[in-house]
Amino acid sequence: MAEEKKFADLSIEDIFSELEKTAALLESGEVPLEESFSLYEKGMEMLREVTGRIDLVEKKMLKVAKDGSLTEMDSLPDRE
Repeated sequence: MAEEKKFADLSIEDIFSELEKTAALLESGEVPLEESFSLYEKGMEMLREVTGRIDLVEKKMLKVAKDGSLTEMDSLPDRE
């Protein structure tokens, strides 16, 4: 939980950068197993933070109606 608050101060781009670094460390195979578990947990916390932010942005996106008025989108339109 303390980590999530730490990530709350970072931009989405910074969180993605941290995720990339964490993934690279895990993929390197040079990290001890116990540290790998901690890094995995940290990565999941960062992922939850960034996913939550992206979900919030999606909900706030505006949709321009045919008549030019703006309305908030409840969700993204289905892709066909």
